[in-house]
Formats: sequence, structure tokens, C-alpha cells
Amino acid sequence: MKALPGFLLLALSFSLLSAQQPQILPDQAQNQEQNGVPTVTMHDGGVDQVLQSIYVPPILNAPFTAIVHTEWIRSLSDGGTFTVVNQRQIARDSTGRLYEERWLLVPKGGKVKSLMNVIQIADPSAHTLCNCFLLRKPRQCVIENYRASATAVYRPSQEQNSPLPNGDGFRTHEDLGIQDISGIATVGTRDTTTINQGVFGNDRPYNMIRESWFASSLGINLKSEITNPSFGKEVFTLTDVSQSAPDPKLFEIPEGFEIVDHRKSAPPAE
Repeated sequence: MKALPGFLLLALSFSLLSAQQPQILPDQAQNQEQNGVPTVTMHDGGVDQVLQSIYVPPILNAPFTAIVHTEWIRSLSDGGTFTVVNQRQIARDSTGRLYEERWLLVPKGGKVKSLMNVIQIADPSAHTLCNCFLLRKPRQCVIENYRASATAVYRPSQEQNSPLPNGDGFRTHEDLGIQDISGIATVGTRDTTTINQGVFGNDRPYNMIRESWFASSLGINLKSEITNPSFGKEVFTLTDVSQSAPDPKLFEIPEGFEIVDHRKSAPPAE
């Protein structure tokens, strides 16, 4: 069997990645209490084995549907870039139930077509997260515990102007004002973490930038740009945003799937 050319292996490896939403678990969420109400600090993006996407919390009485467009731009050693993309539908109903599609990331402008590989349905009242795998044989819907609460307060992550420990660098916060996106008012912020030259072998200052446009009426970012020299630039943009109630059928487990229950404990008490 002939070895595949390096550029083809690179393209295939990117095409098989799928954007994933981080789950809120006790060891991942930044949880606090405010007047006895759980408060969770949210942030979009990042790379942890797979590309993380925007975070959609299970908020009550804030239904919507939208299309998430993802671009992941990475630098090549010759000075060029390699970009992979996808787009997917998301929805939330008035009870906080979530519907999210997962589509494979594919090279931008290439001949590889994206495929939907997972449907995720989260129910904060039943404390269940159902992952339905469309490309597996046999087709299965795996049920896991879902720990995010519809009664918690969710707020966007923001840095403060402050130095890093040991004089390694500094953090800078900027307010970018108000902008309408898809007819919805959003508030923009930019947080930059600068690590000084030589801290970890870097020959120049290392800047990590997170720009977000937050819609308080929906409790999510309608646009996020995350730039990290190690992982490239991630851009998430929501379009076709509707604040009407989504189709209830979205939150039903698809027909023809084997149900596999992976819950290992009783659901947490409200």
C-alpha cells in the first residue's frame, strides 16, 4: 500500500474533526454562589482533543433557533494558512432543553463535503444528555448525566486588567461597545493575555486574544473570535437567529436508534 502524501494526510485529519460543546461538569465549570444561586462562568472555543465550539446554557424562557458557522484557521510553516469549516443547527426551548447538531469540519473551499455525525439533546429537568451517533453502525443514542442547571445564572467570561504572576505578562480587558447582529443587540469585549518574551522559550511576546459579542436576551455569544498562536484562530458566528419557539420534534430521540444508557448515578437534586 502506498503512503499517502503529507498534505493529504493533513487534510484528512482535519476533515475528521468535529466541533464539540464542552459539557459543564464539576471539574470543568467555574462555579460560584451569589445569594444562594449557582453562577457559572462561560466561555467559547478552545482545543481539547477536538475543537470546542460556542457554549449554549440551558436558560429558561429564552427560546431560539440559529445556525452556527465555524472557521478554524491555522498557520502553516511556509507562511500560509489551512482553514476548516462547518455549519450546524442549534436550538433551545422555553424549558431550557437544547438541540445541537455536530458536523465534521472540512477544508474550506475543498471537495470534501461535511457530514452530520452527532445529534445532541440535553434536558436539564431530566438531567439527561443524549448523543445520537449517525455515522456508527449500529446507530446508537447514548444517554449520559447532564449536570447543567436551568436555574443557574450564566455569565460570559471576562478578564480584568492585571499582571500575571511572577511578572510573566499581563491581562488587558477592552469594552468594544454595542453592535446589532441578526437584529439582536450584543455587547462586545476583547480580553488579551500577553506572555512576555522568554517565559517558555518564546522569542517574542505571546498574545492570546478572545473577542466576544454577547446577547444578554439569549445568554449566548452571537460571535466569538479566539486567537491563540498554538492553535490558530477560531471564529464562531450565529446567523438565521429566530427567537420563536423551536419545533418540539427536535427534542425527540430519532427513530431507528438503539438506546444505550451510560448514566452511573442518580440525577442531582434541584
